[in-house]
Amino acid sequence: MFANVVRSARSWLDFWGTRSTLAKDSALAASLTLLGFVPTLSTIAARIGDLAERPSDAAAVVLTLAQSAPLAVRSRWPALCLAVTGTAFALHQALAYPPTFASIGLYLAVYAAGAHQARFRRGLAAASTAGYAVLAVVLHGLGSPSRVQDFVAFYLTLAVIWTAGAAMRRWRADEAERRRLSADVARAAERARIARELHDVVTHHVTAMVVQADAAQFTSGTTAGFAAISDSGRRALTELRHLLGVLEATGDSGGADRAPTLAGIAGLVENARLSGQPAELTEHGEQRPRAVDVELAAYRVVQEALTNAMKHAPGRRTTVTLHHHPDHLAVEVANDGPDGTVQAVPAVPSGGRGLDGLRRRLRLLDGELVTEHRPDGGFGVRTRIPARSET
Repeated sequence: MFANVVRSARSWLDFWGTRSTLAKDSALAASLTLLGFVPTLSTIAARIGDLAERPSDAAAVVLTLAQSAPLAVRSRWPALCLAVTGTAFALHQALAYPPTFASIGLYLAVYAAGAHQARFRRGLAAASTAGYAVLAVVLHGLGSPSRVQDFVAFYLTLAVIWTAGAAMRRWRADEAERRRLSADVARAAERARIARELHDVVTHHVTAMVVQADAAQFTSGTTAGFAAISDSGRRALTELRHLLGVLEATGDSGGADRAPTLAGIAGLVENARLSGQPAELTEHGEQRPRAVDVELAAYRVVQEALTNAMKHAPGRRTTVTLHHHPDHLAVEVANDGPDGTVQAVPAVPSGGRGLDGLRRRLRLLDGELVTEHRPDGGFGVRTRIPARSET
């Protein structure tokens, strides 16, 4: 649920961030368009060629708009903005219309392409260079008094503006990486804090349970039940230490060796039997080494199924069956239905999250979990896990 909230928040932030950028670019484009028709600002313009001016007409107005209006999408579609603005600028210069402040849009479009274009950057730079070369040849053919060094100087100006945009792009990427690393450090610190809280709360109570069970064995005539409690507590402590190491991301290479494996399933069944649950384990096929996550998933399935059987079907016969296939591992856990001879035992409250958690775990392994009510009133759990060999 928390992850969904975070994703929704990010989506809203991206949405409003995009709207904010579009609004700023639109305001810039509108301002430049209006200023482009102010005669006193015409001396501030991008100009190359110095051809004899011709009177303005409707085409001049369209080209003026085309040099400023595309800036409204300069951040979202920088290549399109540069293509339209550059073409309009080239036509405006070749047709020798009077200078306009809107031609500054070419500089802004070049900067935006350097700062915001993510793909085909080299291709866009090459196409822009080729387009400028064509413009220079056309202007020279129309009798422009500009020399080669003038065209080169104008091109170098555009190149510097592109480079400035590219530098800003790299700075933003570095800043985003720094923020990501800071967030990773913050998450690691929070995970370590949660691990410490789990250790302080859970370990204390489980350790107390083990100590009390060990002490009770010496003061009571019955030791089997207390031995089962003690053994369960020690198992819980061992797995808890392993999980705390994972949560803290300590990088301990021995963590995988401490994770429960298929070999531990026999211990689960024996522990259930000592706790008063008549449980049996049967295996078919040749046991093979599997990947750690596959064996851990099978172990968790049996653990959860036996726990549910002891909670909801205490005293009823429970069978655990493992089928070792070359390409997958099948696990079945089933308990018999009531036969009227078993003494009723109050059911232990359950959070109802264990099976759902197993389904999510198995989906990550391309496995499946099926639960079913048996005809005799019992309950069964079946799972199939693709078995990747350990390498």
